[in-house]
Parts: sequence; structure tokens; C-alpha cells
Amino acid sequence: MKFRFRALLPAAAMLALWLMLPTASHAVPAFNRQTGQNCMACHAGGQFPELTPYGRLFKLTGYTLGERAELPLSAMAVLSDSRVRNTTKSDDPGADFQKNGSLIFATASAFAAGKITDNIGAFLQVTYDNYASQSADGSFHGHTAADNMDIRYADRYVDATHDLIFGVSANNNPSVSDPWNTAPAWMQYVPVPSPTSSQFIDGNAPYPGFAAGGNIAGLTGYVFWDQCLYAEIGGYRSARGVASFMSAGVADADKTKLQGTNPYWRLTFSHAWGAHNLMVGTSGMNAKVYDDPLDTSDPLSVHRYRDIGVDAQYQYLLDPHAVTVQAAFMRDNHRYPYFLADQPVSDVNGNALPNTNARDTTRVFRAKASYVFAAKYGGSLSYFNLNGSTDSAYYDPTRVTGNVSGNPAVRGWTSEVFWMPVQYVRVGLQFTAYNRYNGLAHNYDGAGRNAADNNTLFFYVWGAY
Repeated sequence: MKFRFRALLPAAAMLALWLMLPTASHAVPAFNRQTGQNCMACHAGGQFPELTPYGRLFKLTGYTLGERAELPLSAMAVLSDSRVRNTTKSDDPGADFQKNGSLIFATASAFAAGKITDNIGAFLQVTYDNYASQSADGSFHGHTAADNMDIRYADRYVDATHDLIFGVSANNNPSVSDPWNTAPAWMQYVPVPSPTSSQFIDGNAPYPGFAAGGNIAGLTGYVFWDQCLYAEIGGYRSARGVASFMSAGVADADKTKLQGTNPYWRLTFSHAWGAHNLMVGTSGMNAKVYDDPLDTSDPLSVHRYRDIGVDAQYQYLLDPHAVTVQAAFMRDNHRYPYFLADQPVSDVNGNALPNTNARDTTRVFRAKASYVFAAKYGGSLSYFNLNGSTDSAYYDPTRVTGNVSGNPAVRGWTSEVFWMPVQYVRVGLQFTAYNRYNGLAHNYDGAGRNAADNNTLFFYVWGAY
């Protein structure tokens, strides 16, 4: 593995400062070892990273519960095997379905995470992608870059009648600070391999998400009142200057460049009774994203997004049972820069299509139900549905990945079974089935490929320690 250590320097510097602080005499290098709790205390049925009420409190209080670790490090890695149902309708199966049917070392992450002081804690993730790029000769090259990061100050006041938690989060991904797994940053949690054989797995199927994406820099403030009402508000800008470590390792051409400060908000109501916990919530963000991250000289060359979502989560947690039901919906309104709106488009035969839209709307719905028994055996069933405006800008006659309908619709199901032989390892098998892809059930790429041809079996072994 060839790591690019320059991408790790900012996080390493923070870790060095952390380690120079006075520490306790014993080492507990991960969250559960910091608190002395079993994984099930923080994660529903031990199913990381899905949080329990205790796990949410741990996060909201700034990762500060327990004793500060002498070496607050963790790591995870994923082995996987993706198998696409039909690889024959392709001009180059080796490129369209890289590593299909091969067991691969897909990705790994290192974490510096946990308590720094009584009121300050952090979650810093750096991820290595073993298949980040490919040379002309077909060889793959790995790359390391900043991933999810969340640095917090938090405090808590409790008396006989009320409980107030409040804090500030500096983070690089809208909703990564959120304590519920229906948030866009957390609803998809199995790490996704880069080879194109994995392009149709559940992790690449539609999920509600904020158009700004990650690897930006934000500051949000939040309150959690009586373990019932949660509110968070803040803003995001491009990750530059002192915050540049939040996009370390990401090529300039791949970075999100934002115009000004982009507002984000979150509001939820939760209620617990016995072994039950229910949450309903809403969130939103306005984002102005430059079309070309390498050229931000034209203030009018921005895509304007408005994302508004609603979500809900129910949990039943009573050993040996863990049940979680989630649902999330997000509507995105996208207004294009002037030079992309009302542009002429022709199909592959030279026939004129309607001019491109000045704005589009997409809607994404995702629902999931999961059950875990004895923190060892589990399964889940999820449904996804993306639909939106028809726009000639989507037209693409490329085989396999193309779209000849001009509509973005994608719809299907994912079923999963998994086994956790020990609390740090999950072995899973997912099957994702499509009944619509890029707007059509049949011949969506104009070259005879059907949505069902993309059905994919995905096997993974995910270890974390």
C-alpha cells in the first residue's frame, strides 16, 4: 500500500498535541475502551455505527465520557466481493466491472478519537482507498485523504427537573455531527469500494444527501433539551486556511468550493419509553457550489441548491433483541449557472432534444428495517426511490452508465444478512435489486441494458478496533 503521508500531516499534528497532554495511567484507545462499555452500549445490537440512546449522549457530550486514553487510536478495514448480474452488455467489461467477482482489500481508515479534556473531544478519520485511481496499463493506485471529522466542545447541566446538553462542532460534512442514523452522513454506513463492479451496490444506490457533499469546513452549535428536543444550526465554507486539514489529500479538482457561508439547520423531537425510542426530525441546507473548483473568479458560476428533508427513526432495544426502523426523505432544488441553462442538446442520431433546464428538482426516499439477535446475527431490508425532473442535461448514450431518457429515476430494494462473530467484526451479504435505473426499466442506456442487469450481490468483511 502506498500512502500519501502529506495528507495525514494536519491530523497527525493534532494527534501529537493531544498525546502531549497529561494522560491517565492506563490506555483505552477507542470509544468503548474509553468508557469501559461493551459495543452494545453505544451501538444498536452492536451494529456499528448505528447509535443507541447512550451512544447519542456520548456523541452529544463531545465524546468525553469516561477516562481519556493514553493512545486514542482506532482502525477499520474492509474486504469485499461485488458481483454484477450481467456484465455482457458492455464494450469493455474489464473497465465497466473492475474486479467483478474478486475478493479485494477495498479500504481502510485510521481514527484519532475520544476525550481531550472534560469538555472537548474529537472524531478524526483518515481513509485509504486501495483503488483510488488506475493507470493506462490497468494497474491500480491507492490514496489517502481526510474523511469524516468532528471536533467538539460540549457541556451539560442537569438538575431535578431539566437536562440541558449544549455544544459546538467544527466538522467537514453537513450532518456528520448528527446523532441519528437517518442523517445523510450516517444512513449509508458500510464503506463503499471504488472498483466499478461496486457501482450498483446498496452503498451507491440513492440516499438522501446534501448537495454540498463533504470535505468542506463548518461550524455548528447545538442544544439537546431534556433528551427530547434537539436543535442545531450553523454554516459551511470551503475548507481552506486553518481548516484546510478537513480536505487534506483531496485533489483541488475534486474539492467542493463554496461561495460564502452556506447555512445548515437540524431539528428533531425524540421520546423514550421503556425499551422504545422514537425520533422525528427535519433538516435543510442552502448551498452555492462553484461549477469549476479550479476557477472561482466568476461569482455567477455557481450551482444553487436548496435541500429540505424529513426523517424518522424507531428503536426497540431489549437484550437479546435490537430492532431499528428508519425512513428519510429529501427534496433538492437545483438552479444551474447561466451557461448551463437553456443549452441545445442532440441525441446520438443528431436529433434535437429539448434545451436543458434552468432548474431541476429531485426527491429521494429511503426506508430500512433491521433486526439483530444477541448482538451476533442480523438482517435488514431497505427500499430506495429517487425521482425528479426530466432534463436533456442528463442525456448520455454511454453503455452501462448512460441515460437516454433524460430522467434520473432509480428505484429498488436491498436485503442483507450479517453475522458478528466478535464485537469488532461484521460479515455481511447484501443483494441489491433494481426495477428502474436512469429513468427506465428497460434499455436505459440505449444499448440494451436493463435495470435488472445491475442487480448486485455484495459480500463484505468489516473489522474495526
